[in-house]
Amino acid sequence: MAQRATQSIVVAAAPSAVYSVVVDFARYGEWVTDLKSIDVVERDADGRALEVAFRAAAFGRSTKYSLRYDYSHAPESLSWHQTSGDVTEMLNGCYFFGPVDDLDDQTAVTYDLEVDLAVPIPQFIQSRAAYRIQRHALRELKNRVEELA
Repeated sequence: MAQRATQSIVVAAAPSAVYSVVVDFARYGEWVTDLKSIDVVERDADGRALEVAFRAAAFGRSTKYSLRYDYSHAPESLSWHQTSGDVTEMLNGCYFFGPVDDLDDQTAVTYDLEVDLAVPIPQFIQSRAAYRIQRHALRELKNRVEELA
C-alpha cells in the first residue's frame, strides 16, 4: 500500500531561484548526497529534462529508478511519476514553490510524495522512508539554494 506524505520548508531565496536549482539535474551530483549517478534520458523541445534515470543509496543498498517530469504548472510547481524502479513500485511527487507573505526573497517549498515499495515492508517503515526522503531532500535543496544566493 502506498504511503503519502507532505512536508514544507522556507528557503531564503526567490521562488524562481529555487525552481532553477530543482530543474538543473546536471548539477544534482554537486549537492544531493545520496545520489550515485543521474542521466537525463529524454528532453522536451525546450531542452527541459522529461525522463531522468537515477541511481541512489536507499534502504542500505543501491537503487535505480526513472522519473518522468511534468512542467505543465511550471514554475509554480514541478511534478513527476516513476516510470521504472527496482526497490520502489511508485515514487510520485510534486514540489510547489510559493512566495512567503509576498516577499520576493523567501520561498515556501512544499514537497508532496507518494511511495510504494516493491517488497513487502510494514507501512510504518514505508511511512518513515517517505518522511526521511522528504526531510533530507528539502534540507539539501535549502542548503544548495541559499549557498548559491
